Amino acid sequence: MMWATVKRILNAGLLNFWRNGFVSIASIVVMVITLTTVSFIIFIGAMLSSALLEIREKVDVNVYFLPSAPESSIIELRDSLAGFPEVAAVEYISREQALNNFIERHEDDELTLQALNELGENPLGAVLNIKAQETSQYAQIAEYLDAQKANGVLIDRINYYDNKVAIDRLSRIIDSADQLGVIAAVVLILVSVLISFNTIRLVIFTAKEEITVMRLVGASPAYVRGPYVVSGVFYGLLAALLTLALLYPLTLWLGPTTERFFGSINLFQYFLRHFPEIFVILVVGGVLLGGVSSWLAVRRYLKI
Repeated sequence: MMWATVKRILNAGLLNFWRNGFVSIASIVVMVITLTTVSFIIFIGAMLSSALLEIREKVDVNVYFLPSAPESSIIELRDSLAGFPEVAAVEYISREQALNNFIERHEDDELTLQALNELGENPLGAVLNIKAQETSQYAQIAEYLDAQKANGVLIDRINYYDNKVAIDRLSRIIDSADQLGVIAAVVLILVSVLISFNTIRLVIFTAKEEITVMRLVGASPAYVRGPYVVSGVFYGLLAALLTLALLYPLTLWLGPTTERFFGSINLFQYFLRHFPEIFVILVVGGVLLGGVSSWLAVRRYLKI
């Protein structure tokens, strides 16, 4: 008996889908737009994260030591910094490497190289290149370095103070971008869901008299609601599969452009690499959107 009821509900749901062909297609198109919007929110979030990560990678603090600074004290400072939770990496550049880097940067400047040769010795000190976990943490690192300098470590200069304004501004931009990205994603998803919900309500509105008659002859709310929920689930499933089919050529076309503008991310490669997760998000999201919207839309017509 139970299986017969379920079978009738499934058959009625599929019949509703085919009987209301034009409205069903309209609902699926709207849901495809909704799921495509959700997909591009995911892609934009990935591209924004990639761009911000690349910017963070380019921000650092350099500590320049006096030429007379003992290498042992510099190594000790490097090791102590490496143990800080705020520090992502510390690179030690010896005096010799600093000189080689300087010569490479000025290989076309004969006057500078000639002046360097006339000195007869290496005028450069060692350098520590420090990368923090977050740009907002450079201030704490700079305070620690100032304390070490006050305690007698032969530090010549800390370039954090030269770049402080730019680093602070970048920190604010990164924080604002993260917050705005979340807000924009939530707003777009809500708007898309509301449009899809109202479209499905329109589909069910055309059958309100049929629903009323079924209730009058004694059909249970679950039996009345079932076929429309099945139709909604079918809308969502088809919309998800169509969205995935649409995303393949779109991301293939946009891939080189995103790689050119964002450097470290190719949208097509990201789509292929994360296809299982995107598939699950779209299919589950489409099925829930169609099924729940239908369930809610039918509810208002169940009261006699």
